[in-house]
Amino acid sequence: MLKKRGQLLSDRQPSSEDETMVPVLTSRKASELPVNEVACILQADLQQGLTQEEVRRRRAYHGWNEFDISEDEPLWKKYISQFKDPLILLLLASAVISVLMHQFDDAISITVAIIIVVTVAFVQEYRSEKSLEELGKLVPPECHCIREGHLVHMLARELVPGDTVCLSVGERVPADLRLYESTDLSVDESSLTGETTPSSKSTSHQPLASNGDIASRSNIAFMGTLVRCGKAKGIVIGTGESSEFGEVFKMMQAEEAPKTPLQKSMDLLGKQLSLYSFGIIGVIMLMGWLQGKRTLDMFTIGVSLAVAAIPEGLPIVVTVTLALGVMRMVKKRAIVKKLPIVETLGCCNVICSDKTGTLTKNEMTVTQLFTSDGLHAEVTGVGYNREGDVLVDGDVIHGFSCPSITRIVEVGCVCNDSMIKNHNLLGRPTEGALIALAMKMGLENLQQDYVRLEEHPFTSEQKWMAVRCAHRSQQNTSVYFMKGAYERVISFCSSYNSRGTTLPLTHQQRELYQQQISYMGTAGLRVLAFASGSEVGNLTFLGLVGIIDPPRSGVKEAVAALISSGVAIKMITGDSQETAVSIASRLGLYSKGCQCLSGEEVDQLDLQQLCNMVSRISVFYRASPRHKLKIVKSLQNIGAVVAMTGDGVNDAVALKAADIGVAMGRTGTDVCKEAADMILVDDDFQTIMSAIEEGKGIYNNIKNFVRFQLSTSIAALTLISLATLMNFPNPLNAMQILWINIIMDGPPAQSLGVEPVDQEVIKKPPRNVRDSIITRSLIFKVLVSAFIIVCGTLFVFWRELRDNVITPRDTTMTFTCFVFFDMFNALSSRSQTRMVHEMGLCSNRTFCFAVLASIMGQLLVIYFPPLQSVFQTESLSVFDLLFLVSLTSSVCVVSEVIKKVERLSMTPPTPPSGPEGEEEEEEEAAAGGRRLSGLGLEGTLILKGGRAWRKTAYWTVKWPAGVLTLTLCLLQYDVQLSPPLTRSAGVFLLSHDLSHDSSHTTDLKEKKPLSHMFDTFVFFI
Repeated sequence: MLKKRGQLLSDRQPSSEDETMVPVLTSRKASELPVNEVACILQADLQQGLTQEEVRRRRAYHGWNEFDISEDEPLWKKYISQFKDPLILLLLASAVISVLMHQFDDAISITVAIIIVVTVAFVQEYRSEKSLEELGKLVPPECHCIREGHLVHMLARELVPGDTVCLSVGERVPADLRLYESTDLSVDESSLTGETTPSSKSTSHQPLASNGDIASRSNIAFMGTLVRCGKAKGIVIGTGESSEFGEVFKMMQAEEAPKTPLQKSMDLLGKQLSLYSFGIIGVIMLMGWLQGKRTLDMFTIGVSLAVAAIPEGLPIVVTVTLALGVMRMVKKRAIVKKLPIVETLGCCNVICSDKTGTLTKNEMTVTQLFTSDGLHAEVTGVGYNREGDVLVDGDVIHGFSCPSITRIVEVGCVCNDSMIKNHNLLGRPTEGALIALAMKMGLENLQQDYVRLEEHPFTSEQKWMAVRCAHRSQQNTSVYFMKGAYERVISFCSSYNSRGTTLPLTHQQRELYQQQISYMGTAGLRVLAFASGSEVGNLTFLGLVGIIDPPRSGVKEAVAALISSGVAIKMITGDSQETAVSIASRLGLYSKGCQCLSGEEVDQLDLQQLCNMVSRISVFYRASPRHKLKIVKSLQNIGAVVAMTGDGVNDAVALKAADIGVAMGRTGTDVCKEAADMILVDDDFQTIMSAIEEGKGIYNNIKNFVRFQLSTSIAALTLISLATLMNFPNPLNAMQILWINIIMDGPPAQSLGVEPVDQEVIKKPPRNVRDSIITRSLIFKVLVSAFIIVCGTLFVFWRELRDNVITPRDTTMTFTCFVFFDMFNALSSRSQTRMVHEMGLCSNRTFCFAVLASIMGQLLVIYFPPLQSVFQTESLSVFDLLFLVSLTSSVCVVSEVIKKVERLSMTPPTPPSGPEGEEEEEEEAAAGGRRLSGLGLEGTLILKGGRAWRKTAYWTVKWPAGVLTLTLCLLQYDVQLSPPLTRSAGVFLLSHDLSHDSSHTTDLKEKKPLSHMFDTFVFFI
């Protein structure tokens, strides 16, 4: 033993000047050593404690009992960091070039745009950070410690290794402790391990083979956990980052938060726009130089085009749209820490949720009662409160209306050491559930009717608790009340209660109770048995109670809605398989034939093997923080956008690694809130669904703005380019171009970002993160709009320029034509799918005011004399304005026609019904169908129709039981599908479980392996 101690000291002790400094022990090492060995290594005095001088010496070496969080950056550094965005840097370059070219108006407008963007983003993120509690608050602020022979009340941060700490009910453990005294100690470790059942603690040392898992170290009390029952003393073995909680913290700090899809899209868009713009401008300058024009003039034109082409309004719209989304989320009781996270939720296709405290309330609740005379009662309500009822055949039982049930509740209430104060439990969770049951029946005061004479406390070995009491009105007679495991309680019973009568306990009755226990066990319930009587060995059996930590109200509906919208949900918990499967089944996440995986099995799989099967697993049990991280990584490796929800310390690492970390606001630990991107203030899982809808709507609005911005930018760029290349007079002067640029990036454009969320967009499945914000469909619409704007504007310019002399009227007509085109283009850009009359002209009031303000501004430019001289315009007649309105409205009309054509092409054909329909399907199957096998069912897959250009292909699968129509959406690739089908590039992947997974499509050109995602491949060649 001495040799072992010396080796441990040499391993732990760093090379420093202080050779006598005590080491820090890991919980695993400390748990396998006897108490006197641990005290010797840490040089602890269990009776007197440490001296103040020794404490100062150790603190100088080990530091405070807190986490070393790097100091916050100064505000000015945080503000400067906002300028790292590629679009912002591009705009800064444009502003600098404008100043060098003495185009100060452009430089000022660009600079103002940059300041708005950066300030809005900075203020929103700063406010979010300030609304969160600091991580260090998780460390309990106070504790009881023995110092110099006295029990002192002190701050937990002052503890050092070797200190002696005293624990009592309701206290949080201030540091990792090796227990050396324990009286009925039970500790809630759910925040660290995920296990809902409190861990019973002892003081004896454990063999090395039995303490590999944190949850199995029964002689260690871990920092941040909660004492539910009993009292104890322990030696501090690890403080701050040297504790098990500190290990989780260090893992979290080392984990990099991934970039959001929107950030990636905006980065890519900024680079693409810059590349295309500068490429076109370079060609124009080269052509001008070859035509013999002055280099300086061509450079000036090039810079003007650059300023016109670069969308400085894009960052503003993105930022403002996201900020408005964040504000809307605050109203829905969710705090978003980073702006882009709101949009990321729109891409989320997998939610990994912790069970304890997230899907459930982490409050044990009685859900079923079975009396000894065969009555079965259901109990509603969740948690430690009186909300809920006890129902027998639909009738509410209250008070003493049903004696058989009342007697069970009476035993549960009197044979109980716990209490509930202000919905907070002081004591064991199972006992709290029994008190809550008594509260629902109005019998919580029964405990005060009895005087306790004797107690047999519950221990993990005997698995029962009994008390001998006397009723205050009959103190001459006493009665025993007993509760505990059925096998132990029934062994003390010789009779059972049957409607108030005591009958002998027969073998048949025992069999009945055993069947009921098996039934409750398969439902994941913890079963307690109850008995009472005058003698311990001659008790009367009263019945059974089933207890579970049930799902939160509303979670089942939210889960169903998320699954129906294409979001997969996976439950990851530290609980047992039976409990995990039971809760998952109640929520609709698990059904017969589904697979579940343990943390141990996750360990045995390498990352690639886990990737191959993770999409088929819906429940992971006995999972540690390490397992949660591995599961999240495997999902990300197969291209999933993962949201991770959690509330405990054990969730923090996975929360940070996930694309979206979601923490619970009420029950969540501060380390969770620190790691998370979003915090649910009311712990309502349904808020995630609202956030996903918000994300989809925000991305759609940004896409609408991009369409308007690009079509207007391309039109302006093309107009000036054509005039330059063809050596035409410039149709617009510098001030007019600036005014167009203001409108292009100003109020009408900005108002597209606040368009009400489109309900049709919400119903769509999550978008693929690999999809660019600029799709082919969008490019087609942009080019069509730009083409109409350029042709219309050039037509007006040609019509006015018949004398080959440019007059103020010519430029005014051309200028006004372009501005009106902009207004109608903005109107049609409000939605990619809905018609203008369906949205309603006034549904977005901000847009209406912005367009009216722009039109009023244009009229002032035309008719107000001071502005006429600045913009070189002249007054136009009413007929001129009517002509321009009728011409420029064409861009809106054409856009509406395109939407209508798209809608008609995407309308699914009505599936045939009846005998004629079946005959038609059989003919189609004979002509071009393919046999579908390997799914456990035989069927025929029949091509009903197809379109190119990202439309929807409709297929019918005919099963023996009926006809199932599947919609296969081609969201990413332009796959040509046209009957008769001779050769197609599409590979359709059908999941084995058609009730949960929709069909998917991809392209044969995609080289990434997809076999791990689905059970069956159906190729069409």
